[in-house]
Amino acid sequence: MAVRNILTDNEPLLRKKSRVVEKFDDRLHALLDDMKDTLRSVGGVGLAAPQVGILKRVVIVDFEEDNIFMELVNPEITESRGSQCEVEACLSVPLRQGKVIRPAKVVVKAQDRFGEWHEYEGEDLLARCFCHELDHLDGVLYIDKIAPGEEITYTEYDFGDEE
Repeated sequence: MAVRNILTDNEPLLRKKSRVVEKFDDRLHALLDDMKDTLRSVGGVGLAAPQVGILKRVVIVDFEEDNIFMELVNPEITESRGSQCEVEACLSVPLRQGKVIRPAKVVVKAQDRFGEWHEYEGEDLLARCFCHELDHLDGVLYIDKIAPGEEITYTEYDFGDEE
């Protein structure tokens, strides 16, 4: 397992659509393990494969304090309800944040590392995290979705400084 470099928003690869995962093999398992190590090394809550330079439909979500860890392969949102407008930040958009409108609740269908299908529900922060990370799989960054009347602001917090 290894910590991989996280691409930033000036990298064109982040704007490309990811491919569906068809092989559930050791290479996929290594990617998922590396993504977990990478995310934990910087203290984030979600990471998509394109952020580490791999155009595959793979996402991890890690809320260590709530003991929630999910590996989502070929995820898709199957249901969404409500609305929330909250501040988001991103490992690939360092030192910036902005308010984004997202569903308040979502249901996600995804495969695990072995290809088995599962369904996950997320509300509030978890719903935002699902939406944010799944957007990465389609080449969309949260800065593309800033709420009307809102602006991107700068913050001193940089996930990369936590090492």
